[in-house]
Amino acid sequence: MIESTSTLTPTFTKLIQLPSDQDASGRTLGEEEIKLLSEAIRSGTLTSTKGSFVKALENQFAEMIGVKYAYACSSGSGAIHTAISAIDPEPGDEIITTSITDMGALTPILYQGAIPVFADVDPRTWNVTAESIEACLSDRTKAIIVTHLFGNPCNMTEIVQLAESRGIPIIEDCAQSFLAEHNGKKVGAIGSIGCFSLQQGKHITTGEGGIVTTNDDAFARRMFLFVNKAWGYGDPQPDHYFLALNGRMCELQGAVAVAQLDKLEGIVKNRQDAASKLTGKLQGLNGISTPQIDARNTHVYWKYCLSVDSSKIVDGAVGLAKNLKTKGIFSAPRYIQKPAFMCEIFQKQRTFGNSRFPFTLASPEAVDYNAAKFTGTYAGLEAVLVLPWNERYTDEHIDYIADAIHEAVKQLSY
Repeated sequence: MIESTSTLTPTFTKLIQLPSDQDASGRTLGEEEIKLLSEAIRSGTLTSTKGSFVKALENQFAEMIGVKYAYACSSGSGAIHTAISAIDPEPGDEIITTSITDMGALTPILYQGAIPVFADVDPRTWNVTAESIEACLSDRTKAIIVTHLFGNPCNMTEIVQLAESRGIPIIEDCAQSFLAEHNGKKVGAIGSIGCFSLQQGKHITTGEGGIVTTNDDAFARRMFLFVNKAWGYGDPQPDHYFLALNGRMCELQGAVAVAQLDKLEGIVKNRQDAASKLTGKLQGLNGISTPQIDARNTHVYWKYCLSVDSSKIVDGAVGLAKNLKTKGIFSAPRYIQKPAFMCEIFQKQRTFGNSRFPFTLASPEAVDYNAAKFTGTYAGLEAVLVLPWNERYTDEHIDYIADAIHEAVKQLSY
């Protein structure tokens, strides 16, 4: 333990080191993964076109989510790219997405020649809504991507109704929301296609990796082909049917993923139980709002996020984060420093050489990033504080975090 310093109040005479999802302290990796990895290596078959582990992962994951098809791929970004390929947009088609997301969920849209159109978000859930999506619809809209941010599902009933009324497919970005549910149905099985990530910090991990899911036969065929260079494995006369890359997962990743999948329900429960305890300890705290969850949703807590009222807390989320850092709690104010559309790739349209393609095909409305259109986004980013979170938290860790937040609020309240 690290002894107290002058920056700490008497309440925190010692610091507790929290488990981290960036190393073994906050992960469930263990002998089960080593055993299956050993089997894969001893088999000598490390390509998923000939092996069994990736196929087992796909079958087991499809059954767990409640879909007909699941295909593994090389990353979460690759999963989004595979989904967009299945939608098969024409150059210049528009795909509605969220203003708060990782760039890996946006660049695949551009690589397929389509235009990302950013919807505003609810500032308390940081998710897109049916209303914000509807404001972005045009006769060029090819698909809608909904991101279930931080493990909290979007309100899909209203979004599905809107999409179905226009005949527009929905891609669910479920990278942070394994086993989350809306109205009793798991995300990834609600829209047309689901996309999951197995990156280091996700609920389960293979370091990098992704999975796509669907119930649609035609989309499934396109996705299977896309991760295989569009080569028709198993066809009577296979060929490379369209432009596609090698996006496959290898057997080593597949072996780890199969072992991880057996632990997923326990991982989610541990995160939820810890979150429930922290929420109870923070109720009624001045200037602090705990996660807002629709009654139809189950939150699976990729991260635990607070909304911090800067009119009550000095320097808002940034001030609270600095205070918590002195107690060894490394939180992230703002989550991302600016809305995705403010990055240079969009502001300066840096894509393929100097061509600016596909932005050259965009309507003015599609690339209008005026701040007045994104009041929820800016308010949400200003208020959000993302606490570190993983399945290894104990009651001691939760008590420590809660006490640290209470002490910080006491110090920082106006």
